[in-house]
Amino acid sequence: MHYLAKALWYIESHYAENISLGDIAHVGGASPCHLTRAFGLATGHSVMRYVRARRLSEAARALAQGAQDILAVALQAGYSSHEAFTRAFREQFQLTPEKVRAQRHVANLALVDAIKLDVAPGVALEAPRFEQGPALLLAGLVERYRAETVAGIPALWQRFLPHAAPGQVLYGVCCNNDDAGNFDYLCAMPVSDFSQAPEGWMRLRIAPRRYAVFHHRGHISTIRATWHTVWNEWLPQSGLEVADAPDFERYDQHFDPVSGSGGVEIWLPLKA
Repeated sequence: MHYLAKALWYIESHYAENISLGDIAHVGGASPCHLTRAFGLATGHSVMRYVRARRLSEAARALAQGAQDILAVALQAGYSSHEAFTRAFREQFQLTPEKVRAQRHVANLALVDAIKLDVAPGVALEAPRFEQGPALLLAGLVERYRAETVAGIPALWQRFLPHAAPGQVLYGVCCNNDDAGNFDYLCAMPVSDFSQAPEGWMRLRIAPRRYAVFHHRGHISTIRATWHTVWNEWLPQSGLEVADAPDFERYDQHFDPVSGSGGVEIWLPLKA
């Protein structure tokens, strides 16, 4: 299933672009024929129909939230014209974009959410290093997730990455957890002053703290398996306790957002 996880990550990270079956298969490390067969058996979707459905489902949500410019929504969804977008939207949902915008909800639409394929836990984990992390001022885009919707996080990165310079250190921060299992995920960059952050971005101040820092050596699509091992295997055996503070992924200059490989660390905050 490893190549399917890569393929799904690539789709979620790039569905608004002009991606092809060949592009997706190449990232997954399988032939287009192999990917098409395996993807259909595992998910119940053909690959490119799933790509289209994800584009249109996110577009429908944007329209229901009151987006005024339908052409802008169409372009963000990867369509080159209002007409092409409307035709595809009507075929997918049997409603026009204007109707969905007017009704202000998607309850009567068969939306397709991001598919989550669980990677088996128990990955090989290197011993962490322990580091006193500095104070951080972070700013970026945030969405609220729960366990059933975390497969949509790459789509948030897709929206955020055009704001980042090549090779810039970036952060994926989990914070504001609640008892129901909801949490905020923030795609962020460090700033020296919050006045540098664009209007509408979330601003987060992280205090200096001691961390256990783990290298994630695999493809980014498998980072949930590394997190699982940290929380459910390493932490219980360590005798340490996690602080009530944000934990985060740190993406350094070696991370390649196109291939999803290299340069990722997990920073787990520890009680003093």
